[in-house]
Amino acid sequence: MANRKNDAPAVRCAVYTRKSTEEGLDQEFNSLDAQREAAEAYIASQRGVGWTCLSDRYDDGGYTGGNMDRPALKRLMADIEAGRVDCIVAYKVDRLPRSLLDFARIMEKLEKHNVSFVSVTQQFNTTSSMGRLTLNILLSFAQFEREIISERTRDKFAAARRKGKWSGGRPILGFDVDPRGGRLMVNEEEAARARSIFDLYLEHEALIPTIKDLDARGWTNKGWVTKKGHTAGGRPFNKHGLFNLLTNVLYTGKITYKDEVHDGEQPAIVDGGVFQRVQQLLKRNGTTGGRHVRNRFGALLKGLLHCVPCGCAMVHTHTLKNGNKRYRYYVCTYAQKRGWHDCPSKSIPPQEIEKFVIDQVRGIGKDRTLLAETLKETRAQGQARITELEAERRGLERDLVRHNAEMRKLAGRLATNGTATDRVTDLQDRIRAAEQRGTQVREELIALGRELLDEKEVARVLALFDPVWETLAPREQVRVIRLLVQRVDYDGEKGTVSVTFHPAGIKMLSNELAEVSA
Repeated sequence: MANRKNDAPAVRCAVYTRKSTEEGLDQEFNSLDAQREAAEAYIASQRGVGWTCLSDRYDDGGYTGGNMDRPALKRLMADIEAGRVDCIVAYKVDRLPRSLLDFARIMEKLEKHNVSFVSVTQQFNTTSSMGRLTLNILLSFAQFEREIISERTRDKFAAARRKGKWSGGRPILGFDVDPRGGRLMVNEEEAARARSIFDLYLEHEALIPTIKDLDARGWTNKGWVTKKGHTAGGRPFNKHGLFNLLTNVLYTGKITYKDEVHDGEQPAIVDGGVFQRVQQLLKRNGTTGGRHVRNRFGALLKGLLHCVPCGCAMVHTHTLKNGNKRYRYYVCTYAQKRGWHDCPSKSIPPQEIEKFVIDQVRGIGKDRTLLAETLKETRAQGQARITELEAERRGLERDLVRHNAEMRKLAGRLATNGTATDRVTDLQDRIRAAEQRGTQVREELIALGRELLDEKEVARVLALFDPVWETLAPREQVRVIRLLVQRVDYDGEKGTVSVTFHPAGIKMLSNELAEVSA
């Protein structure tokens, strides 16, 4: 009588294993190993009917069963089409698919190539109608379980957000993730940089010029190290990245869930008024970068004038009467969009407020009290900028120490096996950028130190203003005012106007007027 083992046809079995998360996969014996061991034991029990275990491993660690976008599964399907597999063995049905639709696709391919499927813990035979019915029932429960888990996860995420808790995602500039998880911690050095980015956008009132300024400073978006030790982020800003940063309510101590906004556990690191002004500018400019509009009518305060009650910019506009008579105005953008009744400032004729600003500049040199107050304010602004630059300089020095230390470590690896070349190149670029920015910061600090003027020099500079001003063309007048004035705030409710000067504006004005009068 012939030996049954020799008569049985060979059945080549591929063991498929999967785990949804990467947790524990770095252990010496993990869940994938346990699944494979159980499958190999089952195959060994069927050795008498010709079953053999293929040596190729089809392990998907850290991949969900909710879709078929899994590298090992794709490789397994390719081997089935190539005729290398007769049977798939898995620990449970839901290790292969957890969706009835995906299961139908897999079964269609298995039937086409005469390949069977076996679950170690659930006995059935896919070659019979009853076996397929049993498998469909099991998969229905598997899909139901997956959907219930998804719903619970979404509910937990929503509840956490509504309580103001940070529930994961990519960290943002200004905050670090608590190593214990579930909380954001302020990174003071980055927080100062984030505040400066908001100020830069308010200064430039456009995305592209702001990005150019950030590139010149060598500032990038948030960089961090993943749990696996990989470096992520730290790329230069683009319009999309800068827009996302400027619209992120995390900076104001808030947190969002869909369209809802809730108080967050993290502290605010950007002033709410500054954030609101940025949103209004972005809404006006969109993500196009705020293309520069030619100043056709020589509006002296274009881009400088702001409505205090509404906290938004006032734009220059005009109307035509009697066919060709043009009347110019500065109009609150909020009043334009929401109606005049909502804004106490509404609009103001340009001649009146432009003359006020010019008179303010003229009056500084003549009024010693006003001169002292202006000098005090410009010095305070200059000192604030110096403090900001000093903090940035210290941060750059720390970055250079860290980058150079990593370079020394990688140098040994390059000498032995030539790996990590890409990371070395990246570090070299970062070191070069940090050194260049460090030079710029030092030069700006030196310049700011020189530009802290005394009363005599301020009086001398402003004395040049009167005789030269009337000789300037409208375009040159606009340029001079923009050199000197940082912003003008008009409060129509109180009838007040305040002028904020650039910290280094008087020095810049001195140079400008000297060139014009030469």
